[in-house]
Amino acid sequence: MTGSSDKARFYLEQSVPELQDLYRKKIFTKEEISSIVKKRSDFEHKLNAQGSKPLDYARYAEYEMNLESLRKKRAKRMGIKASTHSGQRRIFFVLERATRKFHGDMGLWMQYVDFARRQKSNKKLSEILTNVLRMHPTKPDLWIYAANYALEERSVINEARSYMQRGLRFCKNSKHLWFEYAKLEMIYIARIVARGQNLGQDEYLSTKVISPNADEQDSNLLSLPIALENTWNPEPYFIDREILKSLEATPILSGAIPMAIFDEAMNQFAGDTTVGETFFDIFVEFQNLPCTSKILQHVVDRLLTAAPSDPAALICYIRQPVIGVQILSSDFPGAFWISLDRLRSATTSVPPSRDTNETSRSRSQLSRRLIEWMLHFVTEDLDPDIHKVISMTLKKLWSQYQSDIQHNAGTSKYEFLNLFHELRRKGFIEMAEPARSVASHLWPNDLKILSLSEMNA
Repeated sequence: MTGSSDKARFYLEQSVPELQDLYRKKIFTKEEISSIVKKRSDFEHKLNAQGSKPLDYARYAEYEMNLESLRKKRAKRMGIKASTHSGQRRIFFVLERATRKFHGDMGLWMQYVDFARRQKSNKKLSEILTNVLRMHPTKPDLWIYAANYALEERSVINEARSYMQRGLRFCKNSKHLWFEYAKLEMIYIARIVARGQNLGQDEYLSTKVISPNADEQDSNLLSLPIALENTWNPEPYFIDREILKSLEATPILSGAIPMAIFDEAMNQFAGDTTVGETFFDIFVEFQNLPCTSKILQHVVDRLLTAAPSDPAALICYIRQPVIGVQILSSDFPGAFWISLDRLRSATTSVPPSRDTNETSRSRSQLSRRLIEWMLHFVTEDLDPDIHKVISMTLKKLWSQYQSDIQHNAGTSKYEFLNLFHELRRKGFIEMAEPARSVASHLWPNDLKILSLSEMNA
């Protein structure tokens, strides 16, 4: 007990000069200083005694954070320039002791990481991330956090890739890590494309002229990539469009890296089509990038080659033509017609499955997914002719779905109910009504199904 008391007293003595300075500058009163000393003494004795818990360290760090926040506000209000180093250093010290003693507690580690990030202490944060990843290399979320920090806060893509690739060595079976790696690369491509457009790479934009006077420069104009720094013509400061356009053929902007990640993930998960569909959805989020259509085509080709009659593969194949096309644009009818043509051939290529273990691959699942997808296009501004085509197609799919689920005992009641209510919400009430009897036959004693019969048409 004496040893722990001596250690607590030693740590408290370290803060004496800081407290004296705060009192001298009248940021805290004498009574407040006494209260701070007492509170710190209680925490230090608890931490240095046997039986201390992670929560004790977390509360101590939280107290110091609140105290530092109060000190900053008072100093700002009083117009006093006070150094933040001592308060920040003390909080880091508490959290460092916490993670050293309870290195398995992720809550303490994340509190440490979040504080360093809020303080913009990049060097310290890199050190913390290195330590926590060394202690917990099999936690995918840590690798993702580190990679996103490297890209978002520091804009260092090589460091971000390094985190992702090292993480995959330890967590190769983490689908989430594979997905996030692909998303990170797409974000990086999007940033390069945005920078290129700001520099005048887009053919529809006029050539930008950069003024040598910094005061006259566009505040929204981004600086050139390092690779282009030597391509400037100082007089009259025109951008070399040929060099900018040549960047589109590089492996980065052509989508080679995301496609390689997708291929490796598909090999890792034995061609799982649900994994492929998730990659497809991730790439669709970046549908306006020049390379996205190429990437999506690569994904669809791989899925159809591996499983030509799989519902997940067919859904991607059917959705592909309309991706990136606005519903109200003149290009939509043609693209939608291609999707409908693929839909017709797909619905005949998938045989009905009566094996409950193969429900996810059955025709009923494909019909359900297609109905959900087509309902997405039904809006008030939709062209009447397109609305008519969608209505006819939905009617066929809904009829087929009802027929298939009667032979499939594994059909989800909740999936059916969601689809039924969504059809009604979109205005297809007459189409949805006949399904009441089908539902009553499949789930005769279910209260939610019975309530359908009481619903007003």
